[in-house]
Amino acid sequence: MKDLAYSRPDTHISSRLNRKKWNIKRNWPLHMMLIPAVLLTIIFQYVPMAGIVIAFQDFKPWLGFTGSKWVGLDNFRFLFRYPDVNQVIWNTLVIAFFKIIAGLIAPFLFAVLLNELRSMVFKRVTQTLVYLPHFLSWVILGGILLDILSPEGGMVNKLVTALGGQPIFFLGDGDWFRVTLIVSDVWKEFGFGTIVFLASLAGINPALYEAAEVDGASRFKQTIHITFPAIMPIAIVLMTLSIGNILNAGFDQVFNLYNPLVYEKGDIIDTFVYRLGILNGKMSFATTVGLFKSIVGTILIVISYRLAYKLANYRVF
Repeated sequence: MKDLAYSRPDTHISSRLNRKKWNIKRNWPLHMMLIPAVLLTIIFQYVPMAGIVIAFQDFKPWLGFTGSKWVGLDNFRFLFRYPDVNQVIWNTLVIAFFKIIAGLIAPFLFAVLLNELRSMVFKRVTQTLVYLPHFLSWVILGGILLDILSPEGGMVNKLVTALGGQPIFFLGDGDWFRVTLIVSDVWKEFGFGTIVFLASLAGINPALYEAAEVDGASRFKQTIHITFPAIMPIAIVLMTLSIGNILNAGFDQVFNLYNPLVYEKGDIIDTFVYRLGILNGKMSFATTVGLFKSIVGTILIVISYRLAYKLANYRVF
């Protein structure tokens, strides 16, 4: 009996290894298809990480990694004393926070409203129309927004003046610039986010609505007591996972819309690093800022995954 008991773990491990070998033999074409993606990830994601060493050097491009002076943590000490850094971090947090909140509320409510439509043709056409802006780049949308938000002849300001107001410099006033960033980002992306909530709505058991209707519940009450609770878990998951992106306020969007007039309220970490590293040639300091952002972002991602598991029993891996 003892020999049999002691042999069980080995047998279990052996059977597991055999299953893995069998899986590899059976699915080897699928594994081979992964090789290009793995190679591209290594080449473009992991190999460039060697450049992190620049954050610990007084890097000079003509001297390279080996010839540049090693300064240790001096760049990080300078980072926390740099006068503009606190404002840039604050701008990033404010813009990213409101983008995340508005970017969850808008598709959540729109999906619920779209789900209540009876006409499938109208429903699909509407969904397609709100989804289309997701495929437009911020280069194109930036040009469109510059035109329609112009204080001189822009479509929006013509409407404002027609209603008796004064023209608003949306892209030249810091406070209005933040609002413009948030609203335009929601307009571009909420159609894509709606798909996630519609998929969740499709999984609701129709018998729940039928039972509620038999009990005399109105459509509004059905929405409050059936629809909202059913899609709340996915909303919690998206919210918690968004915490990891709190330091990503949207480089493409800000870069195509901002100007020196709104640096104080609209400059974010990514555009700050671009100006320092590419335009001003301060590569070591720019790398330091980027590395600091990456470290904080990694910590926030781990926290968000933990919260998603605790609040919604959702596991990424």
